[in-house]
Amino acid sequence: MNQIRPLAICVFRNRDRILVAEGYDPIKDETFYRPLGGGIEFGERSQETIRRELMEEIGVKLKQDTLKYLGVVENIFTFNGSPGHEIVLIYDGALEDSGLYDQAVILGKEANGEEIRAMWKNLDDFRAGKSILYPDGLFKMLE
Repeated sequence: MNQIRPLAICVFRNRDRILVAEGYDPIKDETFYRPLGGGIEFGERSQETIRRELMEEIGVKLKQDTLKYLGVVENIFTFNGSPGHEIVLIYDGALEDSGLYDQAVILGKEANGEEIRAMWKNLDDFRAGKSILYPDGLFKMLE
C-alpha cells in the first residue's frame, strides 16, 4: 500500500547532542539513527503524537510546554527493500527527567515488540559522515 505517512519527531537537543534511536536496514547493510516519534493518528495534533510515542516507546515524559516546532521535511526513501514516503514535522523539546540526559542508552519497545535503543549522539558524528541521520534534510535543519 503506497501511502504518504505524516510523522512527528523530536530531537531533544542537548548542547551538541540529540536523542536518536538506532535502526538497521539489512538489505543495505546500513546502521542509521533517527529521532524518536512516530505516525500522527487521525484527530491527533503532532505535539500529542510526540508525547504519546515517547511514553509508548521509552516510557518518558516531556517537560511541560517545551516543544518548539523547527520545520518539516519530506522524506522519500527505501527501507528493507520497500519504498516509503513521509512528511515529517520536526520539534525540539526537553525531557521531564533531567537524569535521562546523562544516561548513555535508554531502552524501550516498539508497538510490534521490537527493542528500541535510544542514545545521545553528537552532531559531529553526522557532520563527519561517521553516522547516518534520517530523515534526509534533518541534519541541515539542525546546523
